Amino acid sequence: MVRRVLGSEQAPGVALLVATVAALVWANCADHSYGSWWRIEFGWPRAGLRMDARHWADDALMTIFFFVIGLELKYELARGSLARPRRALVPVFAAIGGAVVPAVTFLAITWGTDAASGWGIPMATDPAFAVGVLALVARHAPAGVRAMLLALATVDDVLAVLVIAFGYARGVAWGWLAGAAAGCLLVVLLRRIGVTAVWAYLPVGVLVWFATLHSGVHATLAGVALALLTPAGPVAGRRVLAELLRVAGPASAFVAVPIFALANAGVVVDPSALSRAAQAPVTWAVLVALLGGKLLGVTGAIAIAVGGRFGQLPAGVRPAHVLGLGCIAGLGFTVALLVTNLAYTDVAM
Repeated sequence: MVRRVLGSEQAPGVALLVATVAALVWANCADHSYGSWWRIEFGWPRAGLRMDARHWADDALMTIFFFVIGLELKYELARGSLARPRRALVPVFAAIGGAVVPAVTFLAITWGTDAASGWGIPMATDPAFAVGVLALVARHAPAGVRAMLLALATVDDVLAVLVIAFGYARGVAWGWLAGAAAGCLLVVLLRRIGVTAVWAYLPVGVLVWFATLHSGVHATLAGVALALLTPAGPVAGRRVLAELLRVAGPASAFVAVPIFALANAGVVVDPSALSRAAQAPVTWAVLVALLGGKLLGVTGAIAIAVGGRFGQLPAGVRPAHVLGLGCIAGLGFTVALLVTNLAYTDVAM
């Protein structure tokens, strides 16, 4: 029973929703323990690794999330919906349009204000919420719709982590970045000499993450880089990518992402705060960019790809499905919270 529930498509979205509600309830409790709890620092100071609990969630746990996103992208490119070029172009175009148009929309609304630095907020689609909503509202949709949504969300999130890594970098320490690159080369070397034991790669992966963390580039980029280095095909009779997804997928969906939401979604809700939010340019910019910009970007890009005859929709997918896909793609949450933390240091924003 438990395995069936955890394996359902709605389960990750439900876990994320529960964590978000818990964060809101906790943040609005009278004892004000929410903020103080997430400011507790711990780590290994001698190694230069000491952060508060919220940064552990943002920089460490979210690396697991993006590692899984990278694994899914690698699978889709090798064996999934992105394996055939004409089929691959449609969700890739949709992801690019669904990232660029919302970002431009956000900038157009906030141009000339301090809020403009949050242009990366509406770029990504939240896979957990999006797939969960699709499973609830369109159970009988063609399989191609789900494949397109997963591919779109995956490419979207990879684009978002590149924006996070380089668009919101606080100065790059090239020595540390070179160390991270050297770690990635070591992974390639281990693959070349036939090392298949996952445990042999764990310390190298941790070192790549550690170097990326200190490089000034956001640490989550390490997750995507390591995932893309994972072999898509069998190695010595083992399907390494599938094995990693079986372990890391649930760890991301039911541990990393809910804890991240618990650490970041705790907003104090009171009449004055709601009034300020309703009048803030950033609120309207996010809403318009996610609801309108994402829909326009996704559907417009798909129309260009299919109309130009260099892209092909999966079997059974109709214009109505594309319209629904554009609406669901506007569900941005996890990465949006991460970008918000990086873009705005002013709590009143």
